[in-house]
Amino acid sequence: MNGIEHESAGARDTTEGRVYTVTGGDWGEVVDTVARADDERIIVNMGPQHPSTHGVLRLVLEIDGETVKEARCGIGYLHTGIEKNMEFRNWVQGTTFVTRMDYLTPLFNETAYCLAVEKLLGITEQIPERASVIRVMVMELNRISSHLVALAAGGMEIGSTTLMVYGFRDREVILDIFELVTGLRMNHGYVRPGGLAQDLPPGALDQIHEGVQLLRSRMHEYDKLATRNPAFRARLVDVGHLDLAGCMALGATGPILRATGLPHDLRKTDPYCGYENYEFEVAVADTADSYGRFLIRLEEMRQSLRIVEQCLDRLAPGPVMVADKKIAWPAQLAVGPDGLGNSLDHIRKIMGESMEALIHHFKLVTDGFRVPTGQAYVAVESARGELGVHVVSDGGTRPYRVHFRDPSFTNLQTMAAMCEGGQVADVIVAVASIDPVMGGVDR
Repeated sequence: MNGIEHESAGARDTTEGRVYTVTGGDWGEVVDTVARADDERIIVNMGPQHPSTHGVLRLVLEIDGETVKEARCGIGYLHTGIEKNMEFRNWVQGTTFVTRMDYLTPLFNETAYCLAVEKLLGITEQIPERASVIRVMVMELNRISSHLVALAAGGMEIGSTTLMVYGFRDREVILDIFELVTGLRMNHGYVRPGGLAQDLPPGALDQIHEGVQLLRSRMHEYDKLATRNPAFRARLVDVGHLDLAGCMALGATGPILRATGLPHDLRKTDPYCGYENYEFEVAVADTADSYGRFLIRLEEMRQSLRIVEQCLDRLAPGPVMVADKKIAWPAQLAVGPDGLGNSLDHIRKIMGESMEALIHHFKLVTDGFRVPTGQAYVAVESARGELGVHVVSDGGTRPYRVHFRDPSFTNLQTMAAMCEGGQVADVIVAVASIDPVMGGVDR
């Protein structure tokens, strides 16, 4: 900084030369700039603790009256260091970290990560068919539960408390299924490299079938409450507008992109887990606004129910983990007095087979398996758009590097384009239509 003078910098001479200490930051600069401006503009600091900002998201708005002149996002308030932490855990333990990123779509996080690890291992084609079908089924159920939160939270933020109650009511149907299948309502750790933690428990198929029928019977309620509601339409139509060119420039995917009329969906364009074998339509709209994104999420829930029904028909008996004993993590879980863990019968079987089998199980659980040196990128169509994972291995039992392309992080870049020039009240609607989850943004 030699030779540079700044009004907020204090200088002192040292043996190394003149040292400057600069204070302030983005907020101070904005306030100083506005203070010097000869107009009536003010700064509104919305968040990070505010019910209209979808969690700990900070919005810095420069407004002139009720018109937003400039809008910026402040993130990092929910930073967890998940990507860095994974470098100190083995490959299987990574699933318990990634599931906590976008906490509304944990099963997408797990599947994307495991697909990348399997690609490095070279076992993509060895994944049992039953495991792939169950992965698709739980992901589509997860898509529905995520969209229900988007509709419920978005409705609450514009004053539609009934929509909020309906959304969370129906989400409970899916969370009950997840609790039965995985043992947990959220943060499951159910999808593992090579397959699944365990097979479907008794009664799961019946509960899933009943849940699908119940949810399908309630879909028309959202049309009555919101789609055909003039007050609801008036709050969303032409709000948060972003056309195709803007989406392409900013990297937006998911409902934001499909609301411009482009039917981009990785399940169709770059299928994984056998999605090419399922019949469903890609939901699109041509409004490029918040209302179009709402309609897309509603239609995607119907299409997901359609996919889940096909999964139920396609399920055939078989294993849910690869046959390679050097990779497969044997697990037969049961709910005991100390929570969810391996059943006593399974532990007796492991300890009673042979000393070699016991040693192998111990090494597999404590150290984990080795993954060949290399790197892989895999992307899945999450509820918010393209969720990609880049995995790098140095040949050890732990990842050298794991990095996620989270759709919430990328889609948040569209906030300024959607809000600037609009009204302050419309900022809340625009952010709700983006549907960001800060756990994925700040990972």
